[in-house]
Formats: sequence, C-alpha cells, structure tokens
Amino acid sequence: MTLIERRESLTASGVLRPARRRRRPLLAFGVLLLAVPLVFMTDLVAGRALTVGETWHAFTGGAADPTVQHLVWRVRLPRALVALGAGASLGLAGLILQAALRNPLAAPEVTGVTPGAVLGAVAATGTGLADWASPAAVVIAAVAGGCGGAGLLWLLTGRARSDPASVAVHGVLVSAALGGLTAVTLLAAPGEIGSVVQWMVGTTEARTWQHWNLLWPWTLCWGLVACLTAGPLMLLRCGDGVAESAGLAPARARGFALLCAVALTAGAVASVGALGFVGLVVPHAALALFGADLRVALPGAVLAGGIAVCGADAVAQLVSRAVTAWGAEHLSVPVGAVTTCVGAAVLLVIARRHAVEP
Repeated sequence: MTLIERRESLTASGVLRPARRRRRPLLAFGVLLLAVPLVFMTDLVAGRALTVGETWHAFTGGAADPTVQHLVWRVRLPRALVALGAGASLGLAGLILQAALRNPLAAPEVTGVTPGAVLGAVAATGTGLADWASPAAVVIAAVAGGCGGAGLLWLLTGRARSDPASVAVHGVLVSAALGGLTAVTLLAAPGEIGSVVQWMVGTTEARTWQHWNLLWPWTLCWGLVACLTAGPLMLLRCGDGVAESAGLAPARARGFALLCAVALTAGAVASVGALGFVGLVVPHAALALFGADLRVALPGAVLAGGIAVCGADAVAQLVSRAVTAWGAEHLSVPVGAVTTCVGAAVLLVIARRHAVEP
C-alpha cells in the first residue's frame, strides 16, 4: 500500500481529522471534567434519610451527628466512588471492543464478556468462595468467566468475526447460554438469591470502602495499559492490511486489546454487577465528542462512562426517594434499571440515525 493510499484509508476511517476540528476535544474534555464533580456531588446528596444540607455539612467537615457522619462517609461516599470507577471501566472496555472488532455493535453485553463475568461472580458467591477466601476471589472468578464468554464467542463466530451482524447474533446466543448457566447456578444455591440478583441487575447498594479499594487499583492498572493500545487500535480500525503494512501483528494486538477489555469489564461486574448498555452507548458518545482519534477518545470514554453511571445512580436514588414519599419505603431502584432504560432509548436513536445515513 502506497503512502497516498494509506493516508486516504486513515482519513476515511476518521483517524486523520481536519485542523479546524482539533480544538473540539479540548472543549469536550473541559466540559466533562467540570461535569464529574457536579454529578458526583449530586449522587452524594441524592439518597434518602438525609437532607441535602445535612449531607453537605457532614461532607465538608462540619460538626454533625455521628449517624449522619457514618451515612455520608461510610455509605454514600464509597457508593459514589464505586459508581464512577465502574462506569469508567465499562466505557473504556466498550470502546476497546468496538475498535478492536471494528464493530459498532460490539459491547461487553453482546460479546459474552458481561454475562460470563456475571456467571463467574455468581458461581464464586453461590459456592461460598468469596466468604472463605476473600472478596478478591469474586474479581478473579469474574475475570475467568469474562474470558470464557469472550473465548466462546470467538470460537462460534469463526471466519465471520469481521461481520458485525454475525458477531451480534452469536453474541446474543452466547449471552443467552451463559444466562441460562447463571440461572442453573441460582437453582443450585437458592439461599444466595439476594446476592445473585445484584450481579444480574447491577446495583451500587451497600457498596463500602472495601469494594472501592478493590476496584480502583484494578481499574487504574488496566485503564493505563488499555490507553497505551490507542495507536494499535487505530490501525486495527483501518483494517488488518493497513496494520500489517505498518508493521503491526493484527492478531496479537487484537488479542491484547480484548484482554484489557475483558479485565476492565470483569472488575466492574465484580463491583456492581451487570450494568446494561453502558459499554455499548458510552463509546458512541465518546466518539461523537472526541472524534475517531483513540488517543483522545479512550480517556474521553473513561470520563463519559464515569459520568453516565454516577448520574444514573443519582437518578436511581432520586426515584427511590420519590417512591418513599408515596409510601413505598422498602422499594429501592437499582442503577442497572436506569442504565438499561436510558441506554435502550439512546440505542434506538443511534440505530435510527445510522439507518437514515447514506
């Protein structure tokens, strides 16, 4: 491939952008950086039992009732931090999958990664492995399950891996099969139904500093490694031919990128369970805001994912507070229900927009 052909390929894929559009990512980064503390504080004060003034007073170090201090510093703060970390992991993992597989429909939910990780976490919980070993065993089991789910999809698609529709269809089949195995695990350990449901729906309820201390080193480590794959991923998006002409081994680079995506997804699932549509919708938002240059879009997906999940958690808590006022004191809306509803609506908009494009 000549230099001119390679440049045309990179331009067509969106990797090379006009100079007049290079300032847009800086503005988007600025907006998202301002949105992170705003959404975080909204999530912090949105819960039940405390007023906004009580929460803010305790958070800023003012003298407050010990119960209020406990609720803010031991319950609400780690919950909001876990929501940020899990969202960042899923947003980054989704963009890596879409870039590595060259498939805009690729996401942890439809590539076997999320249902596999859920199966691993459920199996670790149902067998009591997390009780006698350590909570880190859930993360290890989720990673193993996520790798197994992704590997199963990889084997089933065979030579049709480059076809987005085929990958999506096989991904649905793999997800259904792994969901069935999760249900079987639930039947084998019915006493763990409460713990199992949280992995299947996705929730930030009862998240503590222990969850955060397990999540942030995992997310930071794999997030930094994943961001280093931006260059190879941009070449993979242009096609294996372009990657090979640039001296890159496509299979090896794609496999390493998928490993990063699986690890990030497993860490998030082990912390909050399966949050629907986050890894599918956030990458589209990141590409729309930052363009096709993954050196910028990958960090942007981290910010966008954290904002999306933390914001959804705030909405879930506000809805729970509203239904409490109507007399449903024991009803708590999980964040997974919010991400699924909002994500499905956004996905329909994206699908209709692509349907009308020539």
